[in-house]
Amino acid sequence: MGKQDTVEMKGVVDELLPGTTFRIQLETGAFIIAHLSGKMRMHQIRLTVGDEVKVEMSPYDLTKGRIIYRF
Repeated sequence: MGKQDTVEMKGVVDELLPGTTFRIQLETGAFIIAHLSGKMRMHQIRLTVGDEVKVEMSPYDLTKGRIIYRF
């Protein structure tokens, strides 16, 4: 399984959780728990409630994800 085997969706940050994790509401209406990707941490990109983000998820567990882009 490589990086090509991921599901990407857009969502909105709903809640800030401890440990740089976030609760994201996807465009389908579902809620997932996501953390920041390494590049976003490296470039110190901050997120607040209401930010639109792109989330990458594994097809095996669609309840957890990685935030890869902030719009």
